[in-house]
Amino acid sequence: MLKMSGIDVCRELRRTSNAGIVMVTARADETDKIIGLEVGADDYVTKPFSLRELHARVRSLIRRLEGRGEPQDKLLKRGDLTISESQMRVWKRGVEIALTPTEFRLLTALAARPGIVYSRLQLLQAAMEDDYLNDERTVDAHISKLRKKIEDDPSKPAFIQTVYGFGYRFGGGA
Repeated sequence: MLKMSGIDVCRELRRTSNAGIVMVTARADETDKIIGLEVGADDYVTKPFSLRELHARVRSLIRRLEGRGEPQDKLLKRGDLTISESQMRVWKRGVEIALTPTEFRLLTALAARPGIVYSRLQLLQAAMEDDYLNDERTVDAHISKLRKKIEDDPSKPAFIQTVYGFGYRFGGGA
Protein backbone atom coordinates (compact mmCIF):
# COMPACT_ATOMS: atom_id res chain seq x y z
CA MET A 1 0.00 0.00 0.00
CA LEU A 2 1.56 3.22 -1.11
CA LYS A 3 0.01 6.18 0.71
CA MET A 4 -1.60 4.66 3.80
CA SER A 5 -0.65 1.80 6.07
CA GLY A 6 -3.10 -1.05 6.58
CA ILE A 7 -3.65 0.24 10.12
CA ASP A 8 -4.60 3.70 8.78
CA VAL A 9 -6.93 2.18 6.16
CA CYS A 10 -8.59 0.05 8.81
CA ARG A 11 -8.96 3.01 11.19
CA GLU A 12 -10.48 5.17 8.40
CA LEU A 13 -12.87 2.43 7.26
CA ARG A 14 -14.04 1.82 10.82
CA ARG A 15 -14.88 5.53 11.26
CA THR A 16 -17.43 5.42 8.47
CA SER A 17 -18.43 1.78 8.14
CA ASN A 18 -19.44 -1.28 10.09
CA ALA A 19 -18.23 -3.56 7.25
CA GLY A 20 -16.25 -6.65 8.07
CA ILE A 21 -12.47 -6.18 7.92
CA VAL A 22 -9.94 -9.00 7.66
CA MET A 23 -6.37 -7.76 7.69
CA VAL A 24 -4.03 -9.93 5.61
CA THR A 25 -0.41 -9.02 6.24
CA ALA A 26 3.16 -10.24 6.54
CA ARG A 27 3.47 -8.48 9.92
CA ALA A 28 3.23 -11.37 12.35
CA ASP A 29 4.47 -9.71 15.52
CA GLU A 30 2.01 -9.92 18.44
CA THR A 31 2.03 -6.13 18.84
CA ASP A 32 1.06 -5.64 15.17
CA LYS A 33 -1.82 -8.10 15.56
CA ILE A 34 -3.07 -6.35 18.68
CA ILE A 35 -2.91 -2.93 17.04
CA GLY A 36 -4.76 -4.21 13.96
CA LEU A 37 -7.54 -5.65 16.07
CA GLU A 38 -7.67 -2.59 18.34
CA VAL A 39 -8.15 -0.15 15.44
CA GLY A 40 -11.11 -2.15 14.18
CA ALA A 41 -10.13 -5.27 12.24
CA ASP A 42 -12.46 -8.20 12.84
CA ASP A 43 -9.74 -10.73 12.08
CA TYR A 44 -5.99 -10.70 11.42
CA VAL A 45 -4.33 -13.25 9.12
CA THR A 46 -0.58 -13.43 8.65
CA LYS A 47 1.35 -14.64 5.63
CA PRO A 48 1.87 -17.37 4.71
CA PHE A 49 -1.73 -18.62 4.97
CA SER A 50 -3.84 -21.13 3.14
CA LEU A 51 -6.71 -19.97 0.97
CA ARG A 52 -8.96 -22.52 2.67
CA GLU A 53 -8.23 -20.96 6.07
CA LEU A 54 -8.84 -17.44 4.74
CA HIS A 55 -12.08 -18.60 3.13
CA ALA A 56 -13.21 -20.16 6.45
CA ARG A 57 -12.37 -16.98 8.36
CA VAL A 58 -14.30 -14.82 5.89
CA ARG A 59 -17.33 -17.14 6.11
CA SER A 60 -17.15 -16.98 9.91
CA LEU A 61 -17.03 -13.18 9.79
CA ILE A 62 -20.03 -13.06 7.46
CA ARG A 63 -22.02 -15.25 9.88
CA ARG A 64 -21.17 -12.90 12.76
CA LEU A 65 -22.02 -9.80 10.73
CA GLU A 66 -25.40 -11.20 9.67
CA GLY A 67 -26.36 -11.47 13.33
CA ARG A 68 -25.17 -7.91 13.97
CA GLY A 69 -27.51 -6.18 11.48
CA GLU A 70 -30.59 -4.15 12.19
CA PRO A 71 -33.38 -6.07 13.83
CA GLN A 72 -35.91 -7.28 11.33
CA ASP A 73 -39.16 -5.38 11.30
CA LYS A 74 -41.97 -7.56 12.52
CA LEU A 75 -44.75 -7.15 9.98
CA LEU A 76 -48.24 -8.36 10.74
CA LYS A 77 -50.19 -9.10 7.57
CA ARG A 78 -53.89 -9.41 8.15
CA GLY A 79 -56.09 -9.39 5.07
CA ASP A 80 -55.48 -6.09 3.26
CA LEU A 81 -53.64 -4.64 6.26
CA THR A 82 -49.91 -4.62 6.85
CA ILE A 83 -48.76 -3.48 10.28
CA SER A 84 -45.16 -2.53 11.07
CA GLU A 85 -44.74 -2.73 14.82
CA SER A 86 -41.24 -1.22 14.90
CA GLN A 87 -42.20 1.72 12.67
CA MET A 88 -45.70 2.11 14.15
CA ARG A 89 -47.14 2.31 10.64
CA VAL A 90 -50.14 0.68 8.97
CA TRP A 91 -50.96 0.21 5.28
CA LYS A 92 -54.16 -0.94 3.65
CA ARG A 93 -53.70 -2.24 0.12
CA GLY A 94 -50.33 -0.46 0.09
CA VAL A 95 -51.71 2.94 1.14
CA GLU A 96 -50.51 4.21 4.50
CA ILE A 97 -53.16 4.96 7.11
CA ALA A 98 -52.44 7.58 9.78
CA LEU A 99 -53.32 6.30 13.24
CA THR A 100 -52.99 7.85 16.67
CA PRO A 101 -50.72 5.99 19.10
CA THR A 102 -53.77 4.68 20.97
CA GLU A 103 -55.41 3.47 17.75
CA PHE A 104 -52.16 1.79 16.73
CA ARG A 105 -51.81 0.00 20.08
CA LEU A 106 -55.44 -1.16 19.94
CA LEU A 107 -55.00 -2.46 16.40
CA THR A 108 -51.76 -4.32 17.15
CA ALA A 109 -53.19 -5.82 20.34
CA LEU A 110 -56.16 -7.18 18.42
CA ALA A 111 -54.31 -8.16 15.21
CA ALA A 112 -51.57 -10.01 17.08
CA ARG A 113 -54.05 -12.76 17.97
CA PRO A 114 -56.89 -12.91 15.45
CA GLY A 115 -60.07 -14.49 16.73
CA ILE A 116 -59.24 -13.97 20.40
CA VAL A 117 -61.88 -11.94 22.22
CA TYR A 118 -60.62 -9.08 24.38
CA SER A 119 -62.66 -7.31 27.00
CA ARG A 120 -62.71 -3.53 27.02
CA LEU A 121 -60.61 -3.57 30.19
CA GLN A 122 -57.97 -5.79 28.55
CA LEU A 123 -57.80 -3.42 25.59
CA LEU A 124 -57.56 -0.41 27.91
CA GLN A 125 -54.64 -2.01 29.69
CA ALA A 126 -52.92 -2.87 26.41
CA ALA A 127 -53.41 0.46 24.68
CA MET A 128 -53.99 3.36 27.02
CA GLU A 129 -52.54 5.35 29.86
CA ASP A 130 -53.52 4.57 33.44
CA ASP A 131 -55.72 7.70 33.54
CA TYR A 132 -58.35 6.01 31.39
CA LEU A 133 -58.48 2.63 33.11
CA ASN A 134 -61.68 3.55 34.98
CA ASP A 135 -63.67 4.30 31.81
CA GLU A 136 -63.96 1.16 29.70
CA ARG A 137 -66.29 2.91 27.24
CA THR A 138 -63.33 5.02 26.10
CA VAL A 139 -62.30 1.95 24.10
CA ASP A 140 -65.57 2.11 22.15
CA ALA A 141 -64.82 5.65 20.98
CA HIS A 142 -61.30 4.69 19.86
CA ILE A 143 -62.53 1.55 18.12
CA SER A 144 -65.14 3.62 16.28
CA LYS A 145 -62.46 6.03 15.01
CA LEU A 146 -60.16 3.14 14.12
CA ARG A 147 -62.89 1.40 12.14
CA LYS A 148 -63.51 4.55 10.10
CA LYS A 149 -59.85 4.47 9.09
CA ILE A 150 -59.32 0.78 8.32
CA GLU A 151 -62.70 -0.71 7.40
CA ASP A 152 -64.22 -0.59 3.91
CA ASP A 153 -67.63 -0.26 5.56
CA PRO A 154 -67.34 0.72 9.24
CA SER A 155 -71.01 -0.23 9.80
CA LYS A 156 -70.14 -3.81 8.77
CA PRO A 157 -66.62 -4.26 10.14
CA ALA A 158 -64.50 -7.08 8.78
CA PHE A 159 -61.36 -6.38 10.82
CA ILE A 160 -62.51 -5.27 14.27
CA GLN A 161 -65.61 -7.16 15.25
CA THR A 162 -67.81 -6.51 18.27
CA VAL A 163 -68.52 -9.39 20.63
CA TYR A 164 -71.70 -8.13 22.24
CA GLY A 165 -71.65 -7.94 26.01
CA PHE A 166 -67.90 -8.52 26.20
CA GLY A 167 -65.57 -6.62 23.88
CA TYR A 168 -63.83 -7.02 20.53
CA ARG A 169 -61.89 -9.45 18.39
CA PHE A 170 -59.86 -9.14 15.20
CA GLY A 171 -61.64 -10.94 12.40
CA GLY A 172 -58.92 -10.72 9.78
CA GLY A 173 -60.73 -8.67 7.18
CA ALA A 174 -61.68 -11.68 5.14
